[in-house]
Amino acid sequence: MEITVPHAWPSTPQEAEAIQNALRGQVDASGSVTPRTVAGLDVSYAGDGGGVHARVAAAAVVLDAGTLDVVEESVAVGTSDFPYVPGLFAFRELPTLIEALRGLSTTPDLLVCDGYGLAHPRRFGLACHLGIITGLPAIGVAKTAFVGTHEQPGARRGDGSPLLLDGAEVGRVLRTQDGVKPVFVSVGHRVGLDEACRLALALAPRYRLPETTRRADRLSRDRLAAS
Repeated sequence: MEITVPHAWPSTPQEAEAIQNALRGQVDASGSVTPRTVAGLDVSYAGDGGGVHARVAAAAVVLDAGTLDVVEESVAVGTSDFPYVPGLFAFRELPTLIEALRGLSTTPDLLVCDGYGLAHPRRFGLACHLGIITGLPAIGVAKTAFVGTHEQPGARRGDGSPLLLDGAEVGRVLRTQDGVKPVFVSVGHRVGLDEACRLALALAPRYRLPETTRRADRLSRDRLAAS
């Protein structure tokens, strides 16, 4: 993939917040997509992952949206040079994730991030940022809530409840399998919330997490262990 990042990588939290504030107005929180290929994105950290200069492996795994078979894989190994600051976590992962995406010969129809989109203090999480940089539809599917309040959804697959922040729905708490813990779905770019939940369910036919996340997580962990 050819990707041009429209800003320099920040060195301070103030610079990072300024980038988020400048770009968030470009997010399109509507639309639908019928993807043929879907890319799962995930990052693994060496050790506890804390501090600057932590060693990381970022994986981009492209799946056939119908069969969920792997079409292509790309991994980039680097360092996470931005400090850990809540709300700015994307800047620890974006540089290496972009390199992993650049290693793909396939341009996927949808990006699925292990993280947040609009469910973010400034409504501009990792899924939004990657969507704006690449121009591709993107959603975030997170394991835990970062912001907002919610009620527990029903116990059946497909049950959901709103994730609310300052009175606005910024995501949805979605049960992907009967009786298991829900995931937290939010819009990244060019996909509406109902559509994001539909896609998340389609990508999670057997397990709690989407196959995109499961495959990318495994690949990034394996590469980090081998290098």
